[in-house]
Amino acid sequence: MHSTEPVVDGYTQQDLCQAVELLAAAEEVTVLGHLNPDPDAFGSAIALGLALKERGARVRVSFGAPEELPASLAVLNSGDLFVPASAVPATASLLVTVDCANPDRLAGLADLPRSTVAAGGQVLVIDHHLSNSRFGTHNLVDVAAESTTVIVLRLIDALGATLTEPLARAVYAGLLTDTGSFRRARPSTHEIAARLLAAGVDPSATGRALTDTHPFARLRMLSSVLGRAVLEPEAARGLGLVHTSVQLADLVGLPAEEAESVIDIVRSSSEAEVAAVLKQAGPNRWTGSLRAVGRLDVNSAASAFGGGGHRFAAGFTTEGTLTEVQDRLRAALAAAPLV
Repeated sequence: MHSTEPVVDGYTQQDLCQAVELLAAAEEVTVLGHLNPDPDAFGSAIALGLALKERGARVRVSFGAPEELPASLAVLNSGDLFVPASAVPATASLLVTVDCANPDRLAGLADLPRSTVAAGGQVLVIDHHLSNSRFGTHNLVDVAAESTTVIVLRLIDALGATLTEPLARAVYAGLLTDTGSFRRARPSTHEIAARLLAAGVDPSATGRALTDTHPFARLRMLSSVLGRAVLEPEAARGLGLVHTSVQLADLVGLPAEEAESVIDIVRSSSEAEVAAVLKQAGPNRWTGSLRAVGRLDVNSAASAFGGGGHRFAAGFTTEGTLTEVQDRLRAALAAAPLV
């Protein structure tokens, strides 16, 4: 039973205390981020894992896909905590999911929350997505948090863990990327960043490794993908939509993670409120990334496909031809509420 006391930072004080008690008592913990993890998901998992390892717990960190750690996240991989999905047991005494709105986002490990509870284990969900379904036995969901790593830092402080440089670097990674390199930061965000820098984080080296280092072949991929970009001024309730697609042929010789950065280029178009990138995941399977400047709720549009996220940044996975998905996306954006 959860407390009915006033919510603090998106959850009750009792929720936070129970989460701390769970983590403090744990001898073995599995920490999972969402599939195709970004720096917030993997940084949250590593930061929490390092704090728990310091307390003597046995910790494994993983995600449902891909099987290998994306090269861009290697800068965060400290403490020998990462294991591939194939090495994750079918149940856990304590399972923690980070930056994951629903079990489907765990991909090949999607059954783990259910099997863990069935075996008598506990599931702690830590997230900041508006669309989170609260699928844990315990949930720390704060939709106002700049990143999931911010919520993890609160837990780390409550556990009394040492803010080492590797741990601080993992927290910083989520804060940096989920605030758009601090473009969407509040004063308190900069205070957190200052604390992390004081712990030894090198912002230049960390930022370059996470966002500014790519293989040469990415340039040719971008040439193709950006060359087919389309601007539709009347779409998205007349606020403008710019969109493109990343097809399987574009990624030959490239890791799939290289498709994730395309949205940050497309969204720079000044004539459109909404940017969308559809990334081919199979013959008729697509993942979509949506971004809004600040006037349209793209979380609502993503929800029409069974996805979600935040009001101004959301995603989804769906089936169909490219033309069919584009038509459905236009309809979803036409029905999305203004903010």
